This record gives sequence, structure tokens and C-alpha cells, in this order.
Amino acid sequence: MDQSEIFVKMGLHSWNTQIARAEQVFNSYTEAEFYKEVAPGKNRIIYLYGHFIAYHDALKETLGFGKRTFPELFSLFLQNADDKDAVVPSVAKLRELWKTVHSKLQEFFDELPIEEWFKKHNAMTDQDFENDPTRNKLSVLLNRANHIAYHIGQIKLVKPEERS
Repeated sequence: MDQSEIFVKMGLHSWNTQIARAEQVFNSYTEAEFYKEVAPGKNRIIYLYGHFIAYHDALKETLGFGKRTFPELFSLFLQNADDKDAVVPSVAKLRELWKTVHSKLQEFFDELPIEEWFKKHNAMTDQDFENDPTRNKLSVLLNRANHIAYHIGQIKLVKPEERS
């Protein structure tokens, strides 16, 4: 295994670890708990769940895999802050969308040749990439994994109710 393969394997391991942690955390909450704020005046768990789904769906465009599957989530969960009066999809629907987005991403990741991970992503110019080739597709994946870890840390501030 050469250095490039090792780096990609490490990046995918980081992504998969954070996705698994996020799923574990989200699965620990009841539907009612999804509507709790992570701190007074801050995002609700349901908003952050939708935020991940919308952001990860957008990864398809950033990484050059195709168009977003759920573009309607953009304004609700990325363009605008959490609005308690906004109509959001149900937790059950979001769970379904989570599975769809992440299973499709996993297919793309599994099929992407190693050398492609080190190429320019679609959210930057050719000149930017020429100036800093470390801002490649793999760096996007690592940044998204860090993004998950950051928000999961926030979400864990809400302790799930004890169930018997």
C-alpha cells in the first residue's frame, strides 16, 4: 500500500467513524428529545440532524459525484438558522433521508480511485488549487468529518432521558 492509499484509508476511516458516532448519538434520543436545544437559545437536535443531511447531500456536488438529491433542505438547514416556527421534516423522515444520503456517499467513496481524492474539488478555482493543492477532495472529507465531531460534541450536551 503506497502513501496515497494510506492517506485515503485514514480519511475514510475518520469519516466512517464520525458517521457511526453521529448515528449512535442520534439513535439515543427519542423523537421528543430531537426538539430540545443543545443549549439555551441554540440549535435544536433536529436542526443539526437536518444540517448534516443537507451538508452531506451537497458533498456530491462539491466532490463531483452529481447533483444534490434533496435540494429543498438547503434553505431550511444550511442557508438559514434554526427556526422553531419552521416546518421541518419529521424525525422518521430525516432518518430515512440520512440513510439515503450516506449510503449513496459510501457508494461514491468506494468507487472513487485513489488518485481522484487528491484532485481539485468543485468549490474552488483552478488557481486556488494551483496555489494550494492540499485543498483537495480528501481535505473536504476530513473537514466534514471534523464538522460532524464538532456538532456531535454540542448535541451530547443534551442528555437522553433514562429509559427502563
